[in-house]
This record gives sequence, C-alpha cells and structure tokens, in this order.
Amino acid sequence: MASDIKSFTDIADRLKALAHPIRLCIVDCLLNKGPCNVSCMENCIKASQSGISQHLAKLKSAGIVKSKRLGNEVYYEIANENIKKLIVSIFNESRAK
Repeated sequence: MASDIKSFTDIADRLKALAHPIRLCIVDCLLNKGPCNVSCMENCIKASQSGISQHLAKLKSAGIVKSKRLGNEVYYEIANENIKKLIVSIFNESRAK
C-alpha cells in the first residue's frame, strides 16, 4: 500500500508540474516544433528567457522534459513517448470542447 501512495505522489507531482498556463504552452510548443532552445520558445510563448528557463526547470525536475546540450545551446524536448501521449490526450480533450 505504501508503494501505491508513492506512485500516486509521483503522478500528482507530474500533473502539478503541468498545471500552469506557461508550462502547458511550453509543452505545446515542444509538441508542435520538436526540440527547441529557450530562444525559440521565447518567440512562441511571449515570456522572458529567465521565466521560460524557470518553468523548464520545473518540467525537467518532474520528468516531463529532458535537455540536450549542443555547443552553447541547450535544447529541450518532451521526455518520452508516454508523456507525449498523455499531453496530447489532455490537449485533444480540451480542444474538443
């Protein structure tokens, strides 16, 4: 039973990380554009680089996104296919209404 609570806590933490309009906008941008750096997201999201970076840190900590350094740039993408499917499902449900 304790392992169930831990599992549910992990799920709740991931959902909490998504529960912010800017973070949802970030993952929507990543779904539509693929791997992006903060500058690319800044054009899409209309938020400051530092604000986007803070939101990305929360998403990364929750396992929603992962990063990859290429030279001086850090590119972010959705962490895995299961996360992508979950996010797409949430967006599809919301947009269908």
